[in-house]
Amino acid sequence: MLKVGLIGIGFMGRGHLENYLRLEQEGFPVKLVALCDVDAAKWEGKFAGGNIDVGTSAIDFSKFNLYSSLTDMLKNEQLDYVDIALPTYLHAEAAIEAMNAGCHVLCEKPMALSTKQCDAMLEASKKNGKTLMIAQCLRFWPAYEALKDIVDSNRFGKCVSGYFFRGGSTPLWSFEGWISKKEKSGGALLDQHVHDVDIIHWIFGVPEHVSASGRVIIPGSGYDAVSANYYFADGKVINAQDDWTLNGDFGFEMNFRVNFEKGIAVLTKDGLLTLYPHDGATEVVDLRSDIGYYYEIKYFAECVAAGKPVEQCLPISTRNTIAIAEAEIASCEAKGAPMKPVLA
Repeated sequence: MLKVGLIGIGFMGRGHLENYLRLEQEGFPVKLVALCDVDAAKWEGKFAGGNIDVGTSAIDFSKFNLYSSLTDMLKNEQLDYVDIALPTYLHAEAAIEAMNAGCHVLCEKPMALSTKQCDAMLEASKKNGKTLMIAQCLRFWPAYEALKDIVDSNRFGKCVSGYFFRGGSTPLWSFEGWISKKEKSGGALLDQHVHDVDIIHWIFGVPEHVSASGRVIIPGSGYDAVSANYYFADGKVINAQDDWTLNGDFGFEMNFRVNFEKGIAVLTKDGLLTLYPHDGATEVVDLRSDIGYYYEIKYFAECVAAGKPVEQCLPISTRNTIAIAEAEIASCEAKGAPMKPVLA
């Protein structure tokens, strides 16, 4: 039975908490034994909202050991791994402390604010012999897994072009507003757009260079709206856009349209994946039964229990996702000039 400590019970931490309770109910050999958060209001059930539904069930906190200090949690608990759902600027520090204390680490995306911080996390993993995985949930999201399978299997031939979009209202729910502060979140580019940066990287590989434009809309934030073009040796045309200032009744949306030599794959706002083969009937695939948070946690726990590497989401890979995002930031600052990612 794996013993787990969850650090950070904000919007994403609440989602992780709900999925641990689900796994326990399903009889999976994992037990969430300790929770850590600096905000005591969490223990009264006062959770932050978010842009998607990650769970709303009532939580009985009496079943957990509660902490306000990660150091105290690591000192007093015998944990197999910790799950970090803290603000981005705390990821590297918390992950390194946990691995130095002998714990494996599952850490929310993005990996960190910079490749320098990512490299320090990789070094701590290597030095301590501990498994590190970054929770880039789209790698476990059924519709995006299906897209990768289409690409890898060459089902519709080579990719010709692709467009990825993610956007919604300004995230005002974060604790003390950390998510709208450039030095703590990196803005939409590094916090939200990074999902599509990672999925493009995972499916198509590292681009030769990127060109991007971005705009700071919220005072003190990083780039809140961004459009990025990715250049590959085979000439496919790939673009990703993000904007988290789509307020009013817009809601939240993520979608893609990928064109191949022999077909098209489209994910729409309703979550349906539609395939348009050139030589067959249109196929609508409903993959909405589960979202990636459940699968990523289960996968990581299975890897830790079996002593296997996390092949679907290697930390060196998610580190290079941050390198691509850094190249986008540099391109935005240089008014769209092409920039080459600096890989590990």
